[in-house]
Order: sequence, then C-alpha cells, then structure tokens
Amino acid sequence: MALALCVSAGGKALVIAATLFNLSWTHSVEKTEWREDWRVTLGGLELVEARVKGSGAGMDPGEGARLEDGWWIWAPELPAVPELVLAASGTTVSAWTLCHAGGCETLGGAAGEPIRIAPCAEP
Repeated sequence: MALALCVSAGGKALVIAATLFNLSWTHSVEKTEWREDWRVTLGGLELVEARVKGSGAGMDPGEGARLEDGWWIWAPELPAVPELVLAASGTTVSAWTLCHAGGCETLGGAAGEPIRIAPCAEP
C-alpha cells in the first residue's frame, strides 16, 4: 500500500501522490511568512522542520532554532498528528500554500469549510 496525502477543501477531495509536503502562509498580524515541512507516515503527519521569517505575535522560533538567511529554522520534536485542520475564513492576509514534488495548491483563499489534510492510501 502506497501512502498519499488526502486534502478535503470546499466540498472537493484531492489525493496527492506525495509523502513529503510543505505548508506555508503569511501570518495575519506580523505579515511574515511561515513554512513547515511535513512527512506522511502510517502513524499520521509528522512535522519535520519549521521556518519563520522573523518573530513576533505568536511566532516565536522553537527551541534550538538557528538563523539562516533571515529565517529562523528548527526541528520540532512533536508526535505525529492524524490530520491537519486549517481555517478558511477568506479574510486573512494569505491563503495556505501546499507544495509537493508535483507542484503547489492554494487552499483556503475564500471563506468556506475548514481544510482537512490527512494521510491516505494512494488509489
């Protein structure tokens, strides 16, 4: 069984043949970019690395962060999660951008149901 990434947004379902993906967005208060690298596993979604371009309201770099080319980068030590649930208010500074080896998807740019991202079996 090959793992894939299942994304449910706005009543549509998308299966992405990827076991690694990047999620990025612009922080609504600080207007600063945040990026996270995730791995799809049988145990759930594992956060591999996080990066933030600056710090501020709710955006403090994690433990062990190092500064590289203006980005605070760290590897959070967190357990895998069964899914990610992202808000889609349509009123934030940016949508979510999910990138994988095959390209990028823009999610949650308009108001709607929350976006759900979870591991699934590739059809």
